[in-house]
Amino acid sequence: MKKLLIAGILCGLFFSSRLEAKLNIVTTTPDFASVAEEIGGEKVDVASLAKGIQDPHFVDAKPSFIRMLNQADILIEGGADLEVGWLPPILESARNGKIQRDSPGRIVASTGIRLLEIPTGLIDRSQGDVHPLGNPHFMLDPENGKILAGQITSTLCRLDAGSCEYYQRNRAAFDKRLDQKNSDWEKKMAPYRGTKILTYHASWPYFAERFGLNVVGHVEPNPGIPPSPGHLESLIDLIKREKVKILIMEPYFSDRAPQFLAQKTGIRVLVFYPSVVPEQGIKNYFDIFDYDITRLTETLKTLGK
Repeated sequence: MKKLLIAGILCGLFFSSRLEAKLNIVTTTPDFASVAEEIGGEKVDVASLAKGIQDPHFVDAKPSFIRMLNQADILIEGGADLEVGWLPPILESARNGKIQRDSPGRIVASTGIRLLEIPTGLIDRSQGDVHPLGNPHFMLDPENGKILAGQITSTLCRLDAGSCEYYQRNRAAFDKRLDQKNSDWEKKMAPYRGTKILTYHASWPYFAERFGLNVVGHVEPNPGIPPSPGHLESLIDLIKREKVKILIMEPYFSDRAPQFLAQKTGIRVLVFYPSVVPEQGIKNYFDIFDYDITRLTETLKTLGK
């Protein structure tokens, strides 16, 4: 009888621990991870495959990624071909049915997003790394962060119905905070609406549309294609003609061409972070916009814009 009692207690403890186990969420990038942490709270463990200082198009797949994906309950990817060059092979190697395409644990963040820059006509490699489904850098519009938060909430409620109210409360708090912050960001940017900028890569159309910037050109002649001397000369003419004062680039691109343009024209080169980078004090999704908008507005103020 005593043995049966002990066995029953152990069995109860085992099933209790299984019920209380956190859901394991793996994301491709740390901005997705930040939103997942906001919604999942203490009921989830979240890890990102890529770091915020890495180009999300070109991430070196590590063996540890396969293990992480194998143990995941939920995978959040960008979609729209953001990770097409590196995610599919490691996902296949992970052999985890819970996170395969169309499985309950798979979240494709671009679902439900109004994607910009969807190409028309024939697409070939001469056009560079063109994304047939549209520009995948949609998280740089904070309104799209709310759409992802909704997807995460729905998935968590489906997989952990008993905690659904908890996730819904977290989502409501996240949306409220993001609305308040977005209002502040738009007020901060209001004096600079219409400002002409260059960007290194075509990463910033969503940010520009949200905050009223006018992207007049890119350092890359086509996505993923390094600038030629001829293209740089055309940009020098453009900068002078349009009186462009700001060039935005990500930390993972070479600054050789931007600095050349700065020397020739006086354009100000700003390194923006498109994702979470704790080393730079960008610890969550909100901090991305706080950091980038503060740098931009302070620079434009000094330039008299």
